[in-house]
Amino acid sequence: MGNLFGTDGVRGIANSELTPELAFRLGRAATYLFGREIRRPVFVIGRDTRISGQMLEAALDAGICSAGGYAINAGVIPTPAVAYLARKLSAQAGVVISASHNPYPDNGIKFFAGTGYKLPDAREEELENIVLADKDTLPRPIEDHVGVIQNRHDLIADYIDYALATVTTKFNNLKIVVDCANGAAYEVAPAILKRLGAEIIVMNHQPTGVNINRDCGSTHLGGLQKAVLDAGANIGIGYDGDADRCLAVDELGRIVDGDQIMTICALDLMNEGRLPANTLVSTVMSNIGLHQAIKQAGGHVVVTPVGDRNVLESMLTHGYGLGGEQSGHIIFSEYSTTGDGVVTALQLISALVKSGKKLSELAAAMTRFPQVLFNVRIKSKDGLEENTNIAAAIKAAEAELGEMGRVLVRPSGTEPLIRVMAEGPDMPQLERLVEQIAVTIRKELEG
Repeated sequence: MGNLFGTDGVRGIANSELTPELAFRLGRAATYLFGREIRRPVFVIGRDTRISGQMLEAALDAGICSAGGYAINAGVIPTPAVAYLARKLSAQAGVVISASHNPYPDNGIKFFAGTGYKLPDAREEELENIVLADKDTLPRPIEDHVGVIQNRHDLIADYIDYALATVTTKFNNLKIVVDCANGAAYEVAPAILKRLGAEIIVMNHQPTGVNINRDCGSTHLGGLQKAVLDAGANIGIGYDGDADRCLAVDELGRIVDGDQIMTICALDLMNEGRLPANTLVSTVMSNIGLHQAIKQAGGHVVVTPVGDRNVLESMLTHGYGLGGEQSGHIIFSEYSTTGDGVVTALQLISALVKSGKKLSELAAAMTRFPQVLFNVRIKSKDGLEENTNIAAAIKAAEAELGEMGRVLVRPSGTEPLIRVMAEGPDMPQLERLVEQIAVTIRKELEG
């Protein structure tokens, strides 16, 4: 696999790499694949606010109908809402048209199973093989077997009710600034917070089709930080383009990243006896401060490779309840089958309300240790893991840092790079250790 599906569906520049023709073929292939189980498979389709979204939606709809499927268009709606609605409506699949935090010329198409979980690799590969076949030999039903389309943007209310049901606290007396990134959260996030009683200030909630993620949202938090300070707000929430993740800003205008959000929510759940096995799942990129905070509270952290698929796999395998990434892509398995920025924000604000503290005080439970990341560009990554001199350099750096730091060396999945990261309390020390490892890597792999 790898010709079509990446780590998060099919991505590319809309109408150039991700064309309507490709969207049409994906619709036909998915309908054929899921149609093996039921005569007229049902697809719930949602999109973000990109100008290309309607074009791709129309092509996808046409492909589904040409193969005899049933397309339910939910309109502009967060990615996790599609996962939820696919389950609620007993659909065969959910489809999201979005490129998440990417700039507006990009777009993407990704599939959820009817269970609300992302398609397993084997299923994606099967779908890819059908799309990339030399000739389209899929059935073309006629007469009343041709597929149908139903536009159901009213389904957004179902998702709002579902998200509201994940918290029991009210947000009265809170002033919250919400940055919707001119994306998929622009309707649901303000509506939910208003219903919970908060005073809200909404920004970047007027999408034009070309302003999604532009200098706003979770990848550009400067405007949100200023707005929180100017308004004297208790908290700021910044979403990405498809609202499957969020980051926060405290009352002092400081960023609260995904590691800190996970720490705050994990400690809240532990305090209520609601965190299974007192265990949090995070990736290798999470700050060592997260590990220390959870350990100090009597909990445990399970570490996975980078990627929400790996986090979710660990959670499902062992029955863990909370996991995520530093980017703010966080999964609460009690409520969601995928990362949900709206639910994450609600859980964070609920923890804030229950604590009676300021967000800066809650965030202080985790010390965010400095990180140094250096990319070593090499001709070939072959031999990295087997090289004893590189291993010795890494081991020596780890020994010097001890329990107060860590070293992570891993090859890039997409470029000829070796990423060297060190973390600890002393920045000059980190820079020196990373440079030593980088020199060894260049010497050993470049010859």
